[in-house]
Amino acid sequence: MRDRSSADSSLLRTAAGMRWWLVVASLWLLVALTIPDAEARNRPRNQNGEILRGRRRRKDGQGFGRARAGRTRPLKIRLVPGPSIPVVPVEGNALLQQPYKNIQEQHATYNVIPEPDLSLDISGDSPVPNDPSDVVTPLTQEEIQKILWREAEQHREEEERVKKKEEARRKRRKQRKEQEEKQRKIAEEMRKQEEEALRLQEEKELEEWSRQVEEEQKRRQEEEEDRRQKEEAEREARERERKLEEERKRQEEMLREELLDLVEKEKERREEENERREEENERREEENERREEENERREEDNERREEENERHEEEKEEQEEEVWLRGDVFQMLPKEPEEPEEPDLLPAPIPRPPVATEEEQVETEETGEGEDREIIAVNRGGLPPGCDISDVTATCENAKLTHFPPLAIPELKSLSLEGNSISSIPAGAFNGIPNLEWINLKKNKLTSAGIDAKAFKGLKKLTRLYLDGNLLDVVPSDLPPTLQELKINENRLRGIDENSFQDLSSLVILELEGNLLSEGNVDPLAFAPLIQLSYLRLGRNHFRTVPQGLPKSLLELYLENNLIEEISETVFNQTSNLNIVSLRHNKLEETRIAPLAWINHRYLESIDLSYNKLYMVPSYLPRSLVHLVLLGNNIERIPGYVFAHMQPGLEYLYLSYNKLDGEGTEPESFFGAYHSLVELCLDHNQLVVVPSGINEMTNLHFLRLDNNMIRSIPDEAICDPNHSGDSTLVAVRLENNYIDPQKISPMAFSCVRSASSVVLKPQKTK
Repeated sequence: MRDRSSADSSLLRTAAGMRWWLVVASLWLLVALTIPDAEARNRPRNQNGEILRGRRRRKDGQGFGRARAGRTRPLKIRLVPGPSIPVVPVEGNALLQQPYKNIQEQHATYNVIPEPDLSLDISGDSPVPNDPSDVVTPLTQEEIQKILWREAEQHREEEERVKKKEEARRKRRKQRKEQEEKQRKIAEEMRKQEEEALRLQEEKELEEWSRQVEEEQKRRQEEEEDRRQKEEAEREARERERKLEEERKRQEEMLREELLDLVEKEKERREEENERREEENERREEENERREEENERREEDNERREEENERHEEEKEEQEEEVWLRGDVFQMLPKEPEEPEEPDLLPAPIPRPPVATEEEQVETEETGEGEDREIIAVNRGGLPPGCDISDVTATCENAKLTHFPPLAIPELKSLSLEGNSISSIPAGAFNGIPNLEWINLKKNKLTSAGIDAKAFKGLKKLTRLYLDGNLLDVVPSDLPPTLQELKINENRLRGIDENSFQDLSSLVILELEGNLLSEGNVDPLAFAPLIQLSYLRLGRNHFRTVPQGLPKSLLELYLENNLIEEISETVFNQTSNLNIVSLRHNKLEETRIAPLAWINHRYLESIDLSYNKLYMVPSYLPRSLVHLVLLGNNIERIPGYVFAHMQPGLEYLYLSYNKLDGEGTEPESFFGAYHSLVELCLDHNQLVVVPSGINEMTNLHFLRLDNNMIRSIPDEAICDPNHSGDSTLVAVRLENNYIDPQKISPMAFSCVRSASSVVLKPQKTK
């Protein structure tokens, strides 16, 4: 019993102590709640009555501290042991349920005592408690829970607010970065566009400047060429005029002397009639001799002119560096054959005595008073001054004629009016010369409107008509059906319609070079009436394709200096008899030549594709091909078996001035031409070795390998040591390479007929 009493007394003392501490904690809590409100009432306010925030704690150290944003610091709570009080968990606050649950599980009783606010003393070394006489009121469990809940709620709100600020800051930063990236991309794109526009503008300006420079250079060159040609023509005209003037003065002097002699001899005519007749015969003989001398001089002038033309042609060939050998069929017919020397159409007239000798004599009649006799000139059928007539040929070249002369010479067969200023031909211009067979009206000023529609209709025997170098824009109408040769080169023809060559069924040669013709203004039926046409020249026009409707009888076709880019499969279907085709100076590529364009032609032997845009030897060439000219292209390769299908075989192959190198030929490149090839030109290329297969060519006569990059000549490169037949190789050219002649074996040229025919010098230096 004593023990139980002592235990009960100790429990009572413990409970009393705990109650005392609970009272002290309550008092401290009351002080903590009341003092801040008093301090808030005493704080300074602004004009609107709002408390000023952000001030520092009072220097005396009293009062509760404030947070930086003006909020009251959270109350510090201390749990002390106390009487057992049931803990009621607050619904909806999971944060507070767990601590109280733990406390309840531990069966411990505590009292909540707010910690006093300690302030620093004056020296600031140690905290000093407030007045100990302050009454502390104990808090109930619900108040403590509310305080804790409020603190937790404020803490959660603070975290959410901080989190929202952080999210808003991140969002703004992300939006700012995205906007900056977008602006940077836009700026970069604008900069690229500006740079591209500037580059395009610079390229356009550079191209425009280059074009202007080229046009200016071309214009200057054309002006210089025109000026030079004009000066040359003027110089030649002055020279001819001077010679004609000298000849005229000489003739006048001779006539004057003859007239004086006649006047002096007239007084003794009756007494010396026989002597006068003898002298007259002598004079006639002298006149005939003079005419013969004039004819000889004219022939010499023609020969000199031919020599000058040949010299000009040679100079032109040297400028173009085009070397032709004897196998070149494209130079067989000259561009402008000398007239009238063409025996195939009009034989040269046979000289015969003059028809009317009495009219050509100078007759005199004596007057009754013994005065000077009247001199009657020779009747030349209206032939104007500056013209010559010989038998049946009249020549009025460069005679400064402005109108067609009214001639009345029925027996005349050839008339040349070249180099005058005739602009029109009236309807009856040829009434007095109806038997003309050849008319030359080159280099005049004839226009289509100036030629009467029936001007040539009365010429029943006309076979040749030359109208080169005039101003015609259409083909003259109503040409004689007997016409066999028609030349309208270097005019202004703008089109050929269906009726341009109507009734010209006898026409054999037609030349229309240097005009404004194209596939768009040439009617496909224009050539249909020309059933005997065999020779057609359409060079220096504006054709982009081969014209359609070519006559079936055509043998030779010349389309040089056009803009032809392709050859279709059907363009030569009707011209199965073609023998020669020239397409020099066009824009052909090997891929634009149709495989069936001409491979089956049985008579097509010669093709000229020089100065085009070929990069390799075209395939599907005609089976009957004999001559192939490919000068001045960009040929880099000769495909294998490209000549294998030809029968009887290719004989002349010209590949000069191309880009063949060491890999441009194959062992099978010349297959099919080993026994047929006669001339092979591979000069002015980039060959480093002699192409294989040359030593197997058993019929080769001429070989050109000059102006390449060949450094050595093996023994079997050109000559086959196993060949036992007669040698056919006549000439070999190897100059301007990198060959050392001293290192060449004597057997290298054993198949050449003459050692002097091998040209090895000069050679290039390394």
